[in-house]
Amino acid sequence: MAELRSEEEQLDAIKAWWKNNGTSLIAGVVIAISGVLGWNAWQNYQENQAEAASLRYQQLLSLAADPDLDEGGRAEARGLIDEITDNHGRTLYADLAQLIEARLAVAEGDLASARAALGDVVDGNARDYVQALARLRLARVQIADGNPEAALEVLDSGIPDSLAAQREDIRGDAFVALERDDDARNAYRQAMALAVEYGQSLYGVQLKLDNLGAEDATL
Repeated sequence: MAELRSEEEQLDAIKAWWKNNGTSLIAGVVIAISGVLGWNAWQNYQENQAEAASLRYQQLLSLAADPDLDEGGRAEARGLIDEITDNHGRTLYADLAQLIEARLAVAEGDLASARAALGDVVDGNARDYVQALARLRLARVQIADGNPEAALEVLDSGIPDSLAAQREDIRGDAFVALERDDDARNAYRQAMALAVEYGQSLYGVQLKLDNLGAEDATL
């Protein structure tokens, strides 16, 4: 009988605990399940967004690669750029789309728009490597726009070692524009040395040296 009363007391205790805590327990389980389902839905949404951004970017690449891109094609390309940057602004595709936007602007001789697009990448939340590419292209645009001093300032900021050869090549172009031929020679030689160090191909630099009269420069 003592054992029976002990079991009844335990059962009563369980009932009392459930009465006081059962609702909270059920709510916790529901919240946990909802959290899992919500996370899975968010993951699926993110995957769908990434797929959509990738598809639009591939379409943009195909258009931009056409050497005979006409006005209609450029308009279509800009429409894709706007869609990618508006709907997928935090993705790598948005940053790359802005680089293409700058290239299209340069092809049209619209250097102001090219500077604006590249500046958005440099000043935004782009990946470091993409920002560095934008800086290199911005420096080229500034040289073409008659502002090599600004190009040199850009080249002194945020260029990783993996792009150092390209940086020195463009630095040489800026010095040529400033008629600082000795500095240009040194920059071009440094560019070639860095290209060898990093196992990269860097075309046209030897020709630039030759044009400066640096006949003793070697690859």
